[in-house]
Amino acid sequence: MTERRRPDDRVEELYREDGPRLWRAVLAFTGDREVTNDAVAEAFAQALRRGAAIRRPRPWIWRAAFRIAAGELAGRARFSQDAIEELREMEDAGSSLDPSGSLIAALRMLSPKQRGSLVLHHYAGYPVRDVARILGSTSAAVRVHLSRGRRRLRALLENEDA
Repeated sequence: MTERRRPDDRVEELYREDGPRLWRAVLAFTGDREVTNDAVAEAFAQALRRGAAIRRPRPWIWRAAFRIAAGELAGRARFSQDAIEELREMEDAGSSLDPSGSLIAALRMLSPKQRGSLVLHHYAGYPVRDVARILGSTSAAVRVHLSRGRRRLRALLENEDA
Protein backbone atom coordinates (compact mmCIF):
# COMPACT_ATOMS: atom_id res chain seq x y z
CA MET A 1 0.00 0.00 0.00
CA THR A 2 1.41 3.43 -0.98
CA GLU A 3 1.37 6.26 1.49
CA ARG A 4 -0.43 9.40 0.32
CA ARG A 5 1.34 12.66 0.95
CA ARG A 6 -0.54 15.53 2.47
CA PRO A 7 -0.73 18.76 0.42
CA ASP A 8 1.28 20.52 3.14
CA ASP A 9 4.08 18.00 2.66
CA ARG A 10 4.16 18.68 -1.09
CA VAL A 11 4.38 22.44 -0.51
CA GLU A 12 7.10 22.02 2.11
CA GLU A 13 9.08 19.79 -0.24
CA LEU A 14 8.71 22.37 -3.04
CA TYR A 15 9.88 25.09 -0.67
CA ARG A 16 13.06 23.15 0.09
CA GLU A 17 13.68 22.16 -3.55
CA ASP A 18 12.56 25.28 -5.44
CA GLY A 19 12.45 28.08 -2.86
CA PRO A 20 15.95 29.51 -3.34
CA ARG A 21 15.72 29.32 -7.14
CA LEU A 22 12.30 30.96 -7.13
CA TRP A 23 13.59 33.67 -4.79
CA ARG A 24 16.53 34.46 -7.10
CA ALA A 25 14.25 34.54 -10.14
CA VAL A 26 11.76 36.87 -8.46
CA LEU A 27 14.60 39.11 -7.23
CA ALA A 28 15.99 39.31 -10.76
CA PHE A 29 12.47 40.24 -11.90
CA THR A 30 11.66 42.79 -9.21
CA GLY A 31 15.01 44.23 -8.22
CA ASP A 32 13.64 44.67 -4.71
CA ARG A 33 14.53 42.35 -1.86
CA GLU A 34 11.48 43.23 0.26
CA VAL A 35 9.05 42.68 -2.61
CA THR A 36 10.80 39.40 -3.38
CA ASN A 37 10.63 38.17 0.21
CA ASP A 38 6.97 39.12 0.48
CA ALA A 39 5.97 37.64 -2.88
CA VAL A 40 7.68 34.30 -2.35
CA ALA A 41 6.46 33.96 1.23
CA GLU A 42 2.91 34.88 0.25
CA ALA A 43 2.90 32.44 -2.68
CA PHE A 44 3.89 29.55 -0.42
CA ALA A 45 1.47 30.68 2.31
CA GLN A 46 -1.40 30.77 -0.18
CA ALA A 47 -0.42 27.32 -1.44
CA LEU A 48 -0.54 25.98 2.12
CA ARG A 49 -3.98 27.55 2.67
CA ARG A 50 -5.37 26.11 -0.55
CA GLY A 51 -3.91 22.65 0.04
CA ALA A 52 -5.36 19.91 -2.13
CA ALA A 53 -7.27 22.43 -4.28
CA ILE A 54 -3.99 23.02 -6.16
CA ARG A 55 -3.40 20.18 -8.62
CA ARG A 56 0.04 21.29 -9.84
CA PRO A 57 1.68 23.17 -6.96
CA ARG A 58 5.06 24.03 -8.56
CA PRO A 59 3.73 26.07 -11.50
CA TRP A 60 0.98 27.47 -9.29
CA ILE A 61 3.52 28.78 -6.74
CA TRP A 62 5.77 30.27 -9.45
CA ARG A 63 2.79 31.97 -11.08
CA ALA A 64 1.53 33.28 -7.74
CA ALA A 65 4.95 34.63 -6.72
CA PHE A 66 5.45 36.48 -10.01
CA ARG A 67 1.91 37.86 -10.00
CA ILE A 68 2.19 39.03 -6.41
CA ALA A 69 5.55 40.64 -7.19
CA ALA A 70 4.17 42.29 -10.34
CA GLY A 71 1.31 43.73 -8.31
CA GLU A 72 3.76 45.17 -5.80
CA LEU A 73 5.91 46.60 -8.59
CA ALA A 74 3.00 48.45 -10.16
CA GLY A 75 3.66 51.44 -7.93
CA ARG A 76 7.44 51.30 -8.12
CA ALA A 77 9.65 52.48 -10.94
CA ARG A 78 13.23 51.34 -10.44
CA PHE A 79 15.33 48.28 -9.73
CA SER A 80 17.09 48.91 -6.40
CA GLN A 81 20.84 49.00 -5.95
CA ASP A 82 20.38 46.74 -2.90
CA ALA A 83 18.99 44.00 -5.15
CA ILE A 84 22.01 44.21 -7.42
CA GLU A 85 24.33 43.91 -4.42
CA GLU A 86 22.29 40.99 -3.06
CA LEU A 87 22.55 39.12 -6.35
CA ARG A 88 26.30 39.81 -6.52
CA GLU A 89 26.72 38.44 -2.99
CA MET A 90 24.87 35.29 -4.03
CA GLU A 91 27.26 34.97 -6.97
CA ASP A 92 30.22 35.19 -4.60
CA ALA A 93 28.61 32.42 -2.52
CA GLY A 94 28.50 30.05 -5.50
CA SER A 95 25.32 30.76 -7.45
CA SER A 96 25.81 31.03 -11.21
CA LEU A 97 23.28 33.65 -12.25
CA ASP A 98 25.69 36.48 -13.15
CA PRO A 99 29.30 36.43 -11.93
CA SER A 100 30.15 39.94 -13.14
CA GLY A 101 26.89 41.63 -12.20
CA SER A 102 26.62 43.11 -15.68
CA LEU A 103 23.64 40.97 -16.62
CA ILE A 104 21.74 42.05 -13.51
CA ALA A 105 22.57 45.68 -14.20
CA ALA A 106 21.35 45.26 -17.79
CA LEU A 107 18.18 43.45 -16.68
CA ARG A 108 17.18 46.46 -14.60
CA MET A 109 17.08 48.50 -17.81
CA LEU A 110 14.33 46.29 -19.32
CA SER A 111 10.60 46.57 -18.87
CA PRO A 112 9.10 44.29 -16.19
CA LYS A 113 7.44 42.10 -18.84
CA GLN A 114 10.71 41.69 -20.77
CA ARG A 115 12.63 41.02 -17.56
CA GLY A 116 10.03 38.53 -16.33
CA SER A 117 9.88 36.73 -19.66
CA LEU A 118 13.66 36.41 -19.87
CA VAL A 119 14.12 35.29 -16.27
CA LEU A 120 11.31 32.73 -16.39
CA HIS A 121 12.24 31.34 -19.79
CA HIS A 122 16.03 31.37 -19.72
CA TYR A 123 16.83 31.10 -16.01
CA ALA A 124 13.89 29.09 -14.68
CA GLY A 125 13.50 27.06 -17.88
CA TYR A 126 9.77 27.52 -18.39
CA PRO A 127 8.37 27.12 -21.91
CA VAL A 128 6.77 30.19 -23.47
CA ARG A 129 3.23 28.93 -22.78
CA ASP A 130 3.97 28.61 -19.04
CA VAL A 131 5.73 31.98 -18.93
CA ALA A 132 2.59 33.53 -20.42
CA ARG A 133 0.42 31.91 -17.74
CA ILE A 134 2.74 33.03 -14.94
CA LEU A 135 2.87 36.62 -16.17
CA GLY A 136 -0.82 36.75 -17.08
CA SER A 137 -0.04 37.32 -20.75
CA THR A 138 -0.27 35.49 -24.05
CA SER A 139 2.33 33.27 -25.70
CA ALA A 140 2.59 35.70 -28.61
CA ALA A 141 3.26 38.63 -26.27
CA VAL A 142 5.88 36.62 -24.36
CA ARG A 143 7.67 35.77 -27.61
CA VAL A 144 7.76 39.49 -28.44
CA HIS A 145 9.06 40.32 -24.94
CA LEU A 146 11.72 37.62 -25.27
CA SER A 147 12.84 38.83 -28.68
CA ARG A 148 12.94 42.51 -27.74
CA GLY A 149 14.43 41.79 -24.33
CA ARG A 150 17.24 39.65 -25.76
CA ARG A 151 17.99 42.28 -28.39
CA ARG A 152 18.07 45.04 -25.78
CA LEU A 153 20.19 42.97 -23.39
CA ARG A 154 22.64 42.17 -26.17
CA ALA A 155 22.97 45.85 -27.02
CA LEU A 156 23.37 46.85 -23.38
CA LEU A 157 25.99 44.19 -22.70
CA GLU A 158 27.89 44.96 -25.91
CA ASN A 159 27.95 48.68 -25.01
CA GLU A 160 29.37 47.78 -21.61
CA ASP A 161 32.13 45.67 -23.20
CA ALA A 162 33.08 48.49 -25.59
